[in-house]
This record gives sequence, structure tokens and C-alpha cells, in this order.
Amino acid sequence: MPLIDIGANLTHDSFDPDREAVLQRAREAGVARMVITGASREHSPKALALARQYPGELFATAGVHPHHATEYTAECDAEMRELLSHPEVVAVGECGLDYFRDFSPRPAQRRAFEMQLQSAVDTGKPLFLHQRDAHADFMAMMKNFDGKLGAAVVHCFTGTREELFDYLDQDWYVGITGWLCDERRGLHLRELVKHIPAQRLMIETDAPYLLPRTVKPAPSHRRNEPMYLAHIVEELARDRGEDVAVTAANSSAAASAFFRLPAR
Repeated sequence: MPLIDIGANLTHDSFDPDREAVLQRAREAGVARMVITGASREHSPKALALARQYPGELFATAGVHPHHATEYTAECDAEMRELLSHPEVVAVGECGLDYFRDFSPRPAQRRAFEMQLQSAVDTGKPLFLHQRDAHADFMAMMKNFDGKLGAAVVHCFTGTREELFDYLDQDWYVGITGWLCDERRGLHLRELVKHIPAQRLMIETDAPYLLPRTVKPAPSHRRNEPMYLAHIVEELARDRGEDVAVTAANSSAAASAFFRLPAR
């Protein structure tokens, strides 16, 4: 089953020298489609441009990560809404709260998040969400929009059992990355992924971040690439007690439905 990487930061400058080669390696590894993450005022337009360059293969999100929340002005909001008007842009985000890094003041994070939640209401597009060490505020803000939002995925899930079940109780989707393969901080996910319903589980690399630590032989570099999605699926299937083909097919079906991707 062709794989879908729901979160790849392919506009990152580390891909500038060899982006086409990166895409070709992904294709050869079975990754048929990717959603390119727009996470800032600078990179969201670049994500759309990349999606337009590879129609039907790449898609984009448009949003501002909480790290960049201070740039989310009224003008920025207008720019994001314009991007969201394009069919290649399939979700609002990456948006949410990050109290682990606190690169932006928390009030600015909450304001930017609220404005992007309103964009999701107004556009009807699904949400591509980020939450780290901010669960209570995150859930409270989402609750303020209860009944108004469409589908939502908490991408790059690394949290606790309580957080996972809070998300599943809301029928949200969950994105799993190579964090699963990190013996230092991801071991708890090995058990938790068994509880995610197949129709709510999606896979992503978050490239160039989070290179799976169990890739053998270990690459000479630390840059993650979409081609490693196949490795993540193998690890995920093993932890869920499933055949790899089943995990791959279910995750692709979930991603296609969530992002409303055109049939191929």
C-alpha cells in the first residue's frame, strides 16, 4: 500500500541542495504522497509553492507554529486565510501551544492559536495541531470551539496515556513519528500505540527532525527524510501486533479521508 507522510518540513533549508533526490528516495521507499507542513509566515507560502510544483503528490498546510506566535498579526491572519483558499492547502496549522520551549510568550501563543481555530471554523478545513507541555490550556481552548470544528489531528504525538485518551475521546486523529523509535524518551509509545483505533492513526516523519534511532545501518547524518516513513511503519506495526501491510493501508486510508485527498 502506498504510504502517506502527513508531516514533512520539506521547505526546510537543509533540503535545498537535494530536494528532488529526497523526493525520489521517498518514492522508491513507497511514499506516494506527502503533506508539507506550513509552520510560519515564511514557510507556509513555500509549502504551497512546493505542492503546486508536484501536483497530486505533495499537498500543504498553512499556519503558524506556537514558536512563531508573535508573528501572528492581523496581516498574518489575512495571509494564512488567503493560502487556505487554495485547494492544495489541505489543513490549518501547524498550530497549537508549546509550553516546553516557550519560544513565544504564552499569551501570544494562545492568541495565535485562537485565531487559527477560528480560521478552521470559517474555512471548514481540518486542523494540524501541536501540543507540548500545555495539555490543560490546549484542551480548554479546543473546548471553546466545541461543535464548530471539523476533523483534527494531534501531530507528532509524544504525550501521556491520559493525553492520548483525551484526544481519542474527542474522535481526533493521532500522528505517530520516529519518536516511537527513541529508546531514551519514546518507549512509552510502544504500548500506547496499541490503543489508537486504526481509523484514527496516521504516520509522519516530521523531517528533517526526529530521524528514527533504530534505522540500520545508522546514517552518517542526523537529517530525517520521508523515505524513513517505511521504517516507522514497520516499527509501528510490530508494536500493534499487525502485519505491516495492514498498518500501512489503514494509515493511508485515514490520511486520505482526513485531508480529503483526491483519489489516485
